[in-house]
Amino acid sequence: MEREQSCSAMGGGESIPNHHQTLILKSIFFLDGFGDVLLTSNSDGLFWESVDSPETDGSDCLGIKLAPEAPAEVKFSDVYGVEFDNFGVIRKSKLGIAPSCILCDEYEMYRFTVYSFQRSKSQPAQWVLTTFTFGHEDQQTCQMWVNQIDASLVLQDGRPKNLLVFVNPRSGKGIGSRTWEAVAPIFLRAKINTKVIVTERANHAFDVMATTSNKDLKMYDGIVAVGGDGFFNEILNGFLLSRHLAHYPPTPSDIIDCRQTEGNYPNEAINAIVNGSEDQAPLLSSAKHGGLGLSTSWNSTDHASEFSAFHTWFRFGIIPAGSTDAIVMCSTGCRDPITSTLQIVLGKRVHLDIAQVVRWKKTPTSKFDPCVRYAASFAGYGFYGDVIAESEKLRWMGPRRYDYAGTRVFLRHSSYEAEVAYVDTKSEDTNANGKRVLCRSNCSICNTRPHLQHSHTGSSSLQDETRWLKSKGRFLSIGAAVISCRNEKAPDGLVADAHLSDGFLHLILIRDCHHALYLWHLTQLARKGGNPMDFKFVEHHKTTAFTFTSFGDQSVWNLDGELFEAHQLSAQVFRGLISLFASGPEV
Repeated sequence: MEREQSCSAMGGGESIPNHHQTLILKSIFFLDGFGDVLLTSNSDGLFWESVDSPETDGSDCLGIKLAPEAPAEVKFSDVYGVEFDNFGVIRKSKLGIAPSCILCDEYEMYRFTVYSFQRSKSQPAQWVLTTFTFGHEDQQTCQMWVNQIDASLVLQDGRPKNLLVFVNPRSGKGIGSRTWEAVAPIFLRAKINTKVIVTERANHAFDVMATTSNKDLKMYDGIVAVGGDGFFNEILNGFLLSRHLAHYPPTPSDIIDCRQTEGNYPNEAINAIVNGSEDQAPLLSSAKHGGLGLSTSWNSTDHASEFSAFHTWFRFGIIPAGSTDAIVMCSTGCRDPITSTLQIVLGKRVHLDIAQVVRWKKTPTSKFDPCVRYAASFAGYGFYGDVIAESEKLRWMGPRRYDYAGTRVFLRHSSYEAEVAYVDTKSEDTNANGKRVLCRSNCSICNTRPHLQHSHTGSSSLQDETRWLKSKGRFLSIGAAVISCRNEKAPDGLVADAHLSDGFLHLILIRDCHHALYLWHLTQLARKGGNPMDFKFVEHHKTTAFTFTSFGDQSVWNLDGELFEAHQLSAQVFRGLISLFASGPEV
């Protein structure tokens, strides 16, 4: 392909086809805030260099030396849009450098703007919008470049074209709608079609997801939630409950011949270890109601294949507008709507483990009635559940309600008797120096694990080999972290070295202890670089599944910020069950 059009006024232009038939364009443009540049476009992106002589590079205005700095390139993988701006003003230097300058050079010409981002210098995980405006005296030259850049952006893999967007106007401090209004122009510039649903009541998004047919859902490349963790949990459950077909985890009564420990602080928290021959390992009984790999909650191979097909391309996005936004913090590294939006429109992808939680009995006197829920970040009982239950009465306070509710619950210092059984695992994710590997962008742990698989195969032979341990006593809290759960209150999260997609839960059991010691534990959680697990009353078990039974007074479970009452429940993790529009945390 050749271009016979020549550039006028500011210099000539040329098009050079390379060996791969990719058009290379070169023209002299005026870069806004910089000056004359030789602009080159190839398959990777745009590159430019100043055509000013070293003596004239930069300028003096009213005695102030102006030497504007500009990047010399922008890759198409970092560009989300380009627009022809018609005829207008372009400046030689940025007024922001010398705000009192009135003699700076200004020109009027045809322009086009390239929309991209740069990483914040103060917060590397945060992406900041940036634009590059190029001017030329010939309109057709500008339009040709816009068309060429547009064509290059179309070739970028994985970028969404159609998205279903749910906006929770009451998220956080009621900022859901304002957050969407702030980021909506980015989707427009990226030429992404969005169908926006502003929810009007609790479970509105759940109902839409549960009743939307797979045929209709396939019209979209993904779903975006503008809200908090609880709102995303609502959408996730609406999607998975009718589509994810899997074996139930074992019930508490399925676990037999299991080593058990009891006791409270000040005795040491005991990690039960089963030694000896394989016949000492606990076995799963042939339960009628869904032991692992036995009976199932479904019977449709075709439906399972359809969900697997969804998994190959369908993604979820979260634009943070909630009170904690832990999932966004863990998957992008910061709590910033612009960063999350850019990672959505640029088609970033990370896999995310999901925990399936099955309640067998709501209360000790309830009938056996399985009820399934899913959690993407955390399931917590005791302190964690009591805080959510208390805060539900205080929604009018906004995010401050968690601090107030947390203080009240801490002062009550309630503990609950329970029995927890969990799969014993020996996996250690360490590097060559023996240090734990933190989950970061392009994580070696998450990228090397197979996805869309449960941590167990479900075969009867492996069931017999699965080793279960039990812990029984009075607990201030029981937590199961799917991810690290980083947030502004806990900068390292509940478990600093948890991963987005390694197929494990982190079970954290906090036994009853003195008030002051529990406060010490909480302060370690709130401190970056703290050691919240380094206490005798804290048990930390990396596992793939666990069961729970309460005794006496009950607390309530907190599933991603949503209340879930259960006397008996089981949970298992599904490795990389869904994908997010995210790149993973950079720091």
